[in-house]
Amino acid sequence: MAGLSLEHIGKKYPNGYEAVKDFNLEIADKEFIIFVGPSGCGKSTTLRMIAGLEDITSGTLKIGDKVVNDLEPKDRDIAMVFQNYALYPHMTVYDNMAFGLKMRKTPKDEIDKAVREAARILDLDQLLKRKPSQLSGGQRQRVAMGRAIVRNPQVFLMDEPLSNLDAKLRVQMRTEIARLHDRLGATIIYVTHDQTEAMTLGTRIVVMKDGIVQQVDTPTNLYNEPDNLFVAGFIGSPQMNFFDAVVAKEDDKVVLKVGGDTLALPAAKGEALLAGGYEGKTVVAGIRPEDISDEAEDLAKFAGTVIEGEVAVFELLGAGVNLNFDYADTQMTASVAPTTPARVGDTVKFALDPDKIHVFDKTTELAIVH
Repeated sequence: MAGLSLEHIGKKYPNGYEAVKDFNLEIADKEFIIFVGPSGCGKSTTLRMIAGLEDITSGTLKIGDKVVNDLEPKDRDIAMVFQNYALYPHMTVYDNMAFGLKMRKTPKDEIDKAVREAARILDLDQLLKRKPSQLSGGQRQRVAMGRAIVRNPQVFLMDEPLSNLDAKLRVQMRTEIARLHDRLGATIIYVTHDQTEAMTLGTRIVVMKDGIVQQVDTPTNLYNEPDNLFVAGFIGSPQMNFFDAVVAKEDDKVVLKVGGDTLALPAAKGEALLAGGYEGKTVVAGIRPEDISDEAEDLAKFAGTVIEGEVAVFELLGAGVNLNFDYADTQMTASVAPTTPARVGDTVKFALDPDKIHVFDKTTELAIVH
């Protein structure tokens, strides 16, 4: 296995469109890196440049210690798993998995050993004689992964491998991929637009927007300390709530003024806002749905940050309830206990956990305090 180094990687097409801009990333050996972002952000283009399926316009790509910018895909010692499986319909599962090794003139006994070992890891032992048409979507995707595993590459590249599966299968396959990473100790680069996949699988996540890297961090840090408004809104489901507020000083406290409400901030957050020269300025406040409560205990505990809103939508999710309500000219969501008495049309008091309020600069959209 090997690490990768992407230094100032860029992709510009002949029509002038820049799909990827100044992409920098060091990927350690055996890391599980996720590229995540909305459609058209450049994540798949970056993956294809690593694979050698797209030319690199600028920058240097290394796999291990070797610069591979001009190497053919077959010489890069990588294996790619696509979202559409790309299996040969006329071949059995065994032959699909063995095909790449046969093309490399690998001895038959080595091929057989590699295929059967991959089949064991992926629980495909009983399916080796079947054709792809006789398999479910999840089984086909496992075959596609088996074909990659038998080659024992330095790096696995996976381009939205689960997007064609239904929700239940996606969850199962997510678990299998995580186990696979542990078993193989492989370097995996995985592209997805599904931030749940990103949060559950990656050791580190690269969040992209418009061809530019927004933040590279662990799932926990991305969630708790997003660098900017885009990352804060993209990571998390339901997404973070945002509303405009004016920073003000009242006695010895720093507060956020929202309409007629005054939200008291913890001392450290207040000091940071004052030090940044934000007194009297409009900022964007953010809070995650799970940090908003309608329970009496929290309303008493967080009395300095209580707001009120009319419930517009009630979503029962089994283990919890999402209450969508209108506040400060924006729609907000609170994730509350299923025992909540609130229903559509009710005016409800909500307590915001002041320690979990994020504040962003309205102009630059960069985080000021978390």
